[in-house]
Parts: sequence; C-alpha cells; structure tokens
Amino acid sequence: MALEFEQHSFLKELGIERDNFGCFSGEWKGSGEEILSYNPATNKLIAKVRATSEEDYEWCVKRSLDCRKLWSSLPMPERGEIVRQIGEALREKKLLLGKLISLEMGKILAEGIGEVQEFIDICDFGVGLSRQLSGKCLPSERQDHVMFEMWHPLGIVGYITAFNFPCAVFGWNSAISLVCGNVQIWKPSETTPLVAIALTKIIAQILKRNGYPAEIASLVIGRGAIGEKLAKDVRVPLISFTGSTKTGRQVSKLVHERLGKTILELGGNNAVIVDKDCNLDMALRAVLFGAVGTAGQRCTSTRRLYLHRSIYSNFLEKLVGYYRQVAIGDPLDEKTLMGPLHTKMAVEMYQKGIEEAISQGGKVVYGGKVIRDNFVEPTIIEVTPQTKCVQAELFAPILYVMPFDTLQEAITFNNSVSQGLSSSLFSNHISHVFEWLGPCGSDCGIVNVNIGTSGAEIGGAFGGEKETGGGRESGSDAWKQYMRRVTATVNYGNALPLAQGIQFGTS
Repeated sequence: MALEFEQHSFLKELGIERDNFGCFSGEWKGSGEEILSYNPATNKLIAKVRATSEEDYEWCVKRSLDCRKLWSSLPMPERGEIVRQIGEALREKKLLLGKLISLEMGKILAEGIGEVQEFIDICDFGVGLSRQLSGKCLPSERQDHVMFEMWHPLGIVGYITAFNFPCAVFGWNSAISLVCGNVQIWKPSETTPLVAIALTKIIAQILKRNGYPAEIASLVIGRGAIGEKLAKDVRVPLISFTGSTKTGRQVSKLVHERLGKTILELGGNNAVIVDKDCNLDMALRAVLFGAVGTAGQRCTSTRRLYLHRSIYSNFLEKLVGYYRQVAIGDPLDEKTLMGPLHTKMAVEMYQKGIEEAISQGGKVVYGGKVIRDNFVEPTIIEVTPQTKCVQAELFAPILYVMPFDTLQEAITFNNSVSQGLSSSLFSNHISHVFEWLGPCGSDCGIVNVNIGTSGAEIGGAFGGEKETGGGRESGSDAWKQYMRRVTATVNYGNALPLAQGIQFGTS
C-alpha cells in the first residue's frame, strides 16, 4: 500500500517513521494489531503503527508502578522544572507539531499550532503551581493539637483522549498531573496515533536528559479493548476520559464499579444567545468561529443559535454572507478556514443529521452538501426550539438557528438540552448579563458574555455539567482531582483529650 509519508519531511524531524511502535514505557514496543494513520484531507495512508497488545499493556503498567515512588518523592519544584523543560521543547517544535496535527486530524494549521500553544501554556501554569500548591493548617478543638490538610499524589493516572484535540487535552492533564507527582499512562485516539508518538518522544527525551526514567510518561496506542483494560485497572486510581457521552457512560461504569475516580469531559450542545442590544459584528464573528472552526468538531462548537426576533432576519442574512466566504480545502494551506471532517463516518453522520432535521421540519438556509470525500459545506438550518434534532450533539459543522422573544425564554431554551458544557450571551444590557450569569441563568460549566462558546483559556477550570460529565481540567483548582487529600492531626501535648469532649476509660 502506497504511503503519503515521504511527502511530509517534517515527520522524520518529529521522530515519526513509516512503521512505528505504539507502546512506550521507557522503550518502544508493540505486538498488537496494525493501526493505520490516514490523512483525512486525502484519505491516503500516512504511516503505520503496531498497537499495544494485552501483554504489552501489563508490561507498561508494571514499569509505571516501579517508578511511581521515585517521581512522587521528588520535591514539587523539581517536577515543575521538568514540566518547564517540556514546555520549552514544545516551543521549539510548535510549527512541526502543528503541521502534524493538521495532517492527521484535519484541522487548519492555525488551530493545530494553537493546540500546541495550549500545551505550552498549561506547562507554564503547571510550573507556577509547583511553587505554590499548599494545604491548610486548621484549628483544633483540642488543647495542644493541630490539624493539617495535605495533598499527596494518587500514583498512576490514566488518560483516554479523543481525536479532535490530540495534543491539547493530553497537555491539560499531563502538565498538571506530573507536577502533582503522578506517573501516567496515555491511551490516545487510534485515529491520531502519530501525534501521540511525537509528543511522547519529546517528553521521554526531557525525562532521560534529566536522569529520570522515561516510563514516568507511558503510552498505549490501541482500540477500545485497551481503553477498557485501562478503565478497569484497579492499579490506576484516576481515569481522565474525553469523548462522547455514550462512551463516557461506559467508562464511568467500569471505573466506578471498582471505586476509582474519574474526570469526564463528554458531550457539548452549546448555544449562543444574541440579544437585540449587543455588538452584532462581534456576535457574528464569534458564531462563525464557534460553528465552523475545526469543522464543528470541538466539544465547545456552537451548535444552537438563538436570535432575538427583532434582529433575526438581519443577523441570519449577514451570517449566511460570512459562511459564503469560508475557504474550504487543504488544512495545511494558510488560506483555508475549514478543513475536512475527520473520517468517512463523520461525513455520513453529517448527511444523516441534515436529513433528520429536514424530516422534522427544518429548513436549510445555507450549505448541506458534501463537496468531495471528507469535505462538506458548513450548514445553517432554521428549526424551532422544540425540534427534536436540537437535543442531540452532532459532531459536524451544522448550526441550528431559532428565534426568541425574551431573555428568560432564551435561557430556558439554552438549558433545555441534556448537555451542559459551554454557553454564550451577547448583550450590552447589564441586567441581562447578570441574570445570565446568576444561579437561574445558564446551567453550563462555561458561561460567557460577549465571547463565543469556543476557545477557553487554560487559567480557568474547563468542564461542564449534566451529561457533559461534571469533571474539570486545566486551570484554577482542577489540580485537586489528581491528588488525594489527607487530614492529619498532631498531638504535641502530654494528655489525650478526645474529640467532642468525650470521656472514655478509667478515672
């Protein structure tokens, strides 16, 4: 079978070969099935990967267990220094990695580079955390006693990540978890294995250069069976999973059956509400990026648009004009604004979604066609808020547009779906802004004003409510999920008073 490999010289600069091993724990191996990496823009084979077998997985976990004590016992600032160096290495290879993400995932080059920048930014954030993570000294009710609240590493943390952000989501987890003192096992999407291999080689090089075992950061590339094995493994206290709500339910069940911990970043069915009193130009640009960026394959992509009835026709007309200007094509071409959908199956879902919307009374006002292969038109469909298709997350560039009359009505529409990730209100009405942000406003984990649903900063905790899973990654105090809390009490006196003043024993 002919490979595209030779057409892309930057692959060798990232350590990618025509044939690769997909299991790493200090050294590379792989005795499982052959996994093929395709370029979604051409549907041509890029390279091959020998996946992780069950035996490889056991070898990997054992090596991870062997080095967890070493890593967890290091002073946190020393671990932070390693993360700093990882960030610097990513800076040096940012363009190359951005090209690889575009090649293998299909997002445009600017977004591929942006993904690497996210990893760099969270490394910077993690370095700062390594100098300031602290517990508490709590007042004790007993004489000559003091209570401490301390945080310790969990041990091994497992990551199961999705195709649409093959670099950034791993980075959100890895940079923080490594600083917290955990070793890691990463199971990436089997459709973006080359990005995972390139990132793992960069991290391994940094660890080895500093005299630490590279198996601190292990990799297991494989299909669902390997992910299931990781989810079931009692030796892995925490599983961070990013993907669909359907698969997330299965992962949650497997992990919680063994009383493990999870961070779940699942489906998003995100809405933008455009009030009559707002900067319409800002809203238009935000909706365009939110709905069309990454070909609608972000968990934060804008899928529902609620327009105040008084501006509905004007806004929709201008939005269609913006859509007509979207350049669709090779994601490595800097002029391109929308690349291909990731797989042929995604194209089929796109077509099926449009057919279902039309069968339910929806009206396509722009797009709706497959251009060629994995390339499709970004699509706008007019529906009513009660239309059934609005309730489902469709991972494609399809935007449902609906009118509203009052803000309370729009908030009800926003909250009417089972997902709860990201949401945005465009308004210059101060009371509307704070109603939206208040306890009876948006029920999502990310609630924005005058910015779109997509493009979260790493400084804030990222995640959502309801069927989005409730987990939090990246910034703020999301680090607490990668550690275990210990409440410790020290008696430095000569008596043994009991809590609550209880008297027990002989006089």
